[in-house]
Amino acid sequence: MKFDPIPTHLKVCVVGAGNMGADHIKRLARRIVGAEMTAAIDADLSRAKKAVEGIPSATALADLGQALEREDVDAVLIAAPGPLHKDMLLQVLQRDLPILCEKPMTPDAASSWEVLEAEQKLGLKRIQVGFMRRFDAEYQRLRGLITSGELGDLLMLHCSHRNPGTRREFTNEMLITDSVAHEFDAVRYLTGQEIKNVQVRLGRATRYAQSGQHDPQQVLFETESGVLVDVEIFVNAQFGYQVTTEAVFEKGIVNIGEDRGPYVHTAGRWGGQITPGFVERFRSAYDAEVQSWVDAAKRGEVGGPTAWDGYVTAACCEAGVIAQRSGERVEVSLKSKPGIYGEQLLPGRT
Repeated sequence: MKFDPIPTHLKVCVVGAGNMGADHIKRLARRIVGAEMTAAIDADLSRAKKAVEGIPSATALADLGQALEREDVDAVLIAAPGPLHKDMLLQVLQRDLPILCEKPMTPDAASSWEVLEAEQKLGLKRIQVGFMRRFDAEYQRLRGLITSGELGDLLMLHCSHRNPGTRREFTNEMLITDSVAHEFDAVRYLTGQEIKNVQVRLGRATRYAQSGQHDPQQVLFETESGVLVDVEIFVNAQFGYQVTTEAVFEKGIVNIGEDRGPYVHTAGRWGGQITPGFVERFRSAYDAEVQSWVDAAKRGEVGGPTAWDGYVTAACCEAGVIAQRSGERVEVSLKSKPGIYGEQLLPGRT
C-alpha cells in the first residue's frame, strides 16, 4: 500500500482520559514536537473535557467512531483499559491510521493474533505498543553493554518491580499481566531473544495485599540461549515505586534503576527520595517513546515495539498466569513470526 506522508503536525486523538491518558494528553500538548492534540475520548465525557482544559485545539468526545470521522484526526493513541483495546485497534486499522497502544495490546494471545492478522492485511506496520522501558536511558545503556560483548556474555538478570500499593480491583493475575508484562518485554529487548518458559513461586505474603492477591511473588523465566531471569514482583511494598535490574556478565555486574537524585544531610537526618509512581520514574522514557512514535508515523513507519511484541508479551503473560496457578514451569507457545515484523529484536523496535 502506498503511504502518503502526513504534513507538518500529526493530529492526534487520545482514547482514555484516566491517569495515563491524561498524562499523554499533557505530553502531546506541551512537550512533543510535530504533534497536535485534536481530540480526547472517554466514556465519561466530563473526564475527557477536564483532560483537554486549556488546549484550544482539542475537542472532548465520548465515542471513538465520532473521532475517526473527523478530518482533524490522523493518528490515535489508545490509553483505555486493556480489555477494550482489541475492538478499538481493529476499528482504527480499518481507517489505516498510525496507532500507539498502551500495554497490553490485548489481554490474551488469541485476540492479539487477530490484531496482527488485521495489520498484515494493510501490508505495513501501523501499531506501536507502549513498552516505554525500551526508551529509558539506563535500559538503553544496559542493552548496549550486552550487545557490545564488552563484559562477556550475559548470564543472569535479577529484577525487582515494586509498587507502593494497588487498587482493590487489581487481581492476583494482574501481578503478571499488568506488572511483569513489562519485564517480559524488557528482557526480550535487552537480550534480543524470545522467552522459553515461565515459573512462579509463592512464599510468605504481605499483610497489605488486597483481597485475592498473593503478594509478593517470584517469577522465573529463561531465554532461548539460557539466560536465567528472576523477578520479584511486589505491588504493595508501601515505601514507593522502584524498578531495578542487576545484570550478571562473565566479567562484571551492572545495576540499573537504583535510587537517584539529591542525597541530603540536614537536621540530623540523611537520605533521598523515592519516586511515588511509574509516571514520575519513567517520565523521560514516555516523552521519548511518544516523540519516536510521532516522528515515525509521519514517515509511515513504527518507532518502537510492534504488534508482534504485543502478541509475544500476551503469550508470555498467559504462560505466567498458568504457572502462577499451577506452580509448574510452563512453556511459552508462539506462532511463527510474520514477515512484516522483521527478523531480529533491535533497541527500541523490531
